[in-house]
Amino acid sequence: MNKLNNTIYPLTAPKPIFAAPLKKGDTVGIIAPAGPVRNESDFSAGLKILHELGFKTRYQNDILRHHDYLAGTDQERLAELHELWRDPEVKAILAVRGGYGCLRLLPGLDFDLIREQPKILIGFSDLTVLLTAIRQKTGLVTFHGPMLNTLARSDRDSQEGFFDLLTGRPRPELKMKGLEILKGGQAKGRLLPGNLTSLAHLIGTPFEPDWRDSIVVLEDIGEAPYRIDRLLTHLAAAGRLEQIAALILGDFDQCGEREAIWQRALELLAHRPIPIWANFPCGHGSRNQILPMGAVAQLDSSAGRLVFP
Repeated sequence: MNKLNNTIYPLTAPKPIFAAPLKKGDTVGIIAPAGPVRNESDFSAGLKILHELGFKTRYQNDILRHHDYLAGTDQERLAELHELWRDPEVKAILAVRGGYGCLRLLPGLDFDLIREQPKILIGFSDLTVLLTAIRQKTGLVTFHGPMLNTLARSDRDSQEGFFDLLTGRPRPELKMKGLEILKGGQAKGRLLPGNLTSLAHLIGTPFEPDWRDSIVVLEDIGEAPYRIDRLLTHLAAAGRLEQIAALILGDFDQCGEREAIWQRALELLAHRPIPIWANFPCGHGSRNQILPMGAVAQLDSSAGRLVFP
């Protein structure tokens, strides 16, 4: 139990809820809940890929709006999300991009609507906040993966994983090339993938995830090495790394030498006999495997496999 502003709330998430998969011809709703669209060609390229995959798309006419560093006011972005979530023809929700802004939406989110009408929700980066809060408050399994503006830049394997997930053919296991096993072992737990900065900012809020027995997958971009160190150290000092079953480090583009990040993680978890992997295809680069937040996974270091039983 945690306490915030005299309100006690549990960290344990509700029983998992899985949204129904899509079929060709279904509609994907597009939202901009964080930063504004800065590259319209990426926006158009993402739409083209969805249409070529056989899906229709729906979004508000003013989705390209700007409000300083946000894609509209909080009220506009909330209304957009709720409108598409209520729409019975929309079977999945895909974010355009991250940036910042999802944290501002959490107090106004209609969690009852989301729970009663479960849909596939996909995003990463700042969308980690939205994915985590919805999973924590409703039980809905959300998905950390490519967004509209990154689809065209995602590698073929990431695009295929994205399509397989949408259509109800999720891969039973992931075995990745280039994976680095920093510390071996096996683990089983709920998958908790996300942006390191975003997850750290949820600590102490009513939307913080349940870290206990989780297989945590972390990624980030554009953070100075000392900031990555500070964020990881914060997770350790807050006791969150004491609770996890395994740690997987994804891409840390423009964050300095990745070996220094790997080393800091090893130092912070030197006393715990849990698996630690690195160079996993998750993050802001072209490799960004879609991962179900809240689904149970098994990690086998001897084979370098992440299995979904």
